[in-house]
Amino acid sequence: MSESLKLPYKSIPDMFLQRVASTPNSKAFASPGPDGPVWITWQNVGDRATAIAAGLHSLGVQPQEGVAIASNTRLEWILADLGILCAGAATTTIYPTTDAKDAAFILSDSGVKVLIAEDASQVAKTVGASLPNLTHIVVIDPGPTEGATVPVLTLAELEEKGRAALAADPELVQRIAASVQPDHLATIMYTSGTTGTPKGVELLHASWVWEGVAQASMGILQPDDLEYLWLPLSHSFGKTIISGVIAVGLPTYVDGRMDKIAATLPSLKPTIMCGAPRLYEKLYSAVNTSMKTAGGLKYKIFKWAFKVGHEDYQRRQAGKKGGGFKVKLADKLVFSKIRERLGGRFRILISGAAPLNKDIAEFFHVAGINIYEGYGLTETSAGAFLNTPDKFRFGTVGHPIADMEVRIAEDGEIELRGVAVMRGYHNLPEETARVFTPDGFFKTGDIGEIDADGYLKITDRKKDLIKTSGGKYIAPSHIEGMFKALCPYVSQVVVIAQARNFATMVVTLDPDVVRTMTAPGGPFEGKTYAEVAASQQMRDMIEPAVKELNSKLNRWETVKKFTILPRDFSIESGEITPSMKIKRKGVETNFAAEIEAMYEGTLAEA
Repeated sequence: MSESLKLPYKSIPDMFLQRVASTPNSKAFASPGPDGPVWITWQNVGDRATAIAAGLHSLGVQPQEGVAIASNTRLEWILADLGILCAGAATTTIYPTTDAKDAAFILSDSGVKVLIAEDASQVAKTVGASLPNLTHIVVIDPGPTEGATVPVLTLAELEEKGRAALAADPELVQRIAASVQPDHLATIMYTSGTTGTPKGVELLHASWVWEGVAQASMGILQPDDLEYLWLPLSHSFGKTIISGVIAVGLPTYVDGRMDKIAATLPSLKPTIMCGAPRLYEKLYSAVNTSMKTAGGLKYKIFKWAFKVGHEDYQRRQAGKKGGGFKVKLADKLVFSKIRERLGGRFRILISGAAPLNKDIAEFFHVAGINIYEGYGLTETSAGAFLNTPDKFRFGTVGHPIADMEVRIAEDGEIELRGVAVMRGYHNLPEETARVFTPDGFFKTGDIGEIDADGYLKITDRKKDLIKTSGGKYIAPSHIEGMFKALCPYVSQVVVIAQARNFATMVVTLDPDVVRTMTAPGGPFEGKTYAEVAASQQMRDMIEPAVKELNSKLNRWETVKKFTILPRDFSIESGEITPSMKIKRKGVETNFAAEIEAMYEGTLAEA
C-alpha cells in the first residue's frame, strides 16, 4: 500500500473557493461560441456558483438535501453542481437521455427538492410523476414548460435571487461552505442499470477531494495544460475530471457534443482529453477507413509506416535501441499527419469506463499518441487505477491511484478499499452489505489479475462470464474488444453463447462509416443503412476480420456464425445504457429472431 494521501481540503466547496482565491484571473472554463471558445475566469466561476448557491438557499434548500441536474455536458452543468455543493446540498445526476419513468424514479428515490433541467424536454419528464419533495424547477434554456406542477424559474432568475441574498448577507455562502464536512453527502449517482432498477451510489465530499488531490499529486494534470471535456458529467468519469481541474486549476474547454470532437480538435489543440474506448475506436476506425478508401499508393504507404512503427515498438519493448531513418520517414509521411488531425499537441489521452483493446492502444502509441488506460467504477468515484507516462503497460489498467488498496479474492474478483469508495447504495442497506466484505473492501464484480510488476489486468465482469452448453466459460467483452480492433466497420459487437453449443456474434455498423460508404462515389452509393447491412458485399468485408479473430481464440471461444443487424443499438430501444454499456438482455430480446436464425438446426441448449 502507498503512503496515505494527505487531503488539504475538507470538501469540494473548500477546494473550489481556495482555487478561486488563489488564481482568480486565470482561465477556467470555455464554452463553444460562434467564433471559437468563449473563456471565463475562476473569479467568474466563483461569482456565478456562489450566486446559484445563495439562490438555492433562498428556495429553502438545506445542507445535504438533494438537488438534481438533468442536462448535457455544458458550462452551466458545472456551475450548477458547484452552486449545489457550495449550498451544502447534494447533487443527484440524471443523464439527459434517461427516459421519463427512470428519471421520475431517480427524483423520487433521492428525495430531490429542486430540479435543474436543461430545457423543456427534461421538465416534461416530471409531468404526471409523484414527486412530493420537489418544490421548484430551474431551467437552463428557457422555453414552454406547460404541465409543470411546481414553480419554474430560469437559471438566470435563480442567480439574480442569489445575488440579492448575497447583497443582504455577503458571508452567507462562505458560512454554509465552511460547515460542509468530509463525510457529508456530495453526490448521488445512479448506476446505468444494465440489469434491473438503477441503484443510487452515495459519494462523499472526501471522495471527490481525494480524486482531485490524487490527480494533482500524480502530475497527470498540469496548470498549463488545455483539457477538452466532452464526457457526460452525469457519469463519475466526467465528474472526477472536474475534481482534478479544480485541484490543479488548468483551463478546460467544455462541450458535450461528441459529434463535434473531430472538427474541434485541429483548432482547439488540447493537450489532454479523457474518453471511453468508443471514442478511440471511432478515431481508429476513421483513420483506417479513410486510408482503405484512398487505396493505391497512399494506403500502401500507410501500411508500410505502421509495419515500420510496430517493428520499432517491438525493438524498444525488448530493450533495444529504436528510431532510425525508416521510423523518421514513417513519422513524416503518416504519423505526424494523424497527430495533426487530432490537434498535434496531445500530451495525455486517458481511457476509462470500459476495457480498451490493446491493439488500438498500440496503434496510437506507434503514431506517437499515448492512451493511458485507467479503471474505476461509479462506486469508487471513478478513478482507482491508472497507467501513467512513467509507468504504463498496454493491456492493463496500471497501478492503484495514490493509496487505493486492492486485493484479488479467491474467485478472481477485484476488491478495493479507500477514501474514494462509496458510503453505500441509497435506501438499499441489504444491497450495500452484500457488496462489502467484513473488513471494508468493496467487491467490484470485475475479474482480474495483478502481474509481478503490480499492473492490474481486467479479464471480465464476474456476472458477464457466459457458459456454453459444453461447460466452457467465455469472457464476451474480451472477444468483443478484440473484434472491434480488427474490424473498422463495426459500431457494436455482442457475443452470444450462454447455454448454447457454440458462440455466435451480432454486430452493428458504425453510422459514420456507413455515411461515408453510401455517399456519392462510395461502394454503397445511395443505399440505406439496412440495405448495406443486408448486403453480401458488406458481409464479405467483415468476414476476414472474423477469421482473424478466431485465429486468436481458444477452440471453444471461436465465433461460428455472425449476423449484421439492420440498425445500430440505441438507448431508447433498451440495448445500451446512457454511458454506452451494452445491455445484453435487451439485445438478445430485441434481436431474438436474428440470433435464433444462427442456431437453426443445432442444439441450442445442453
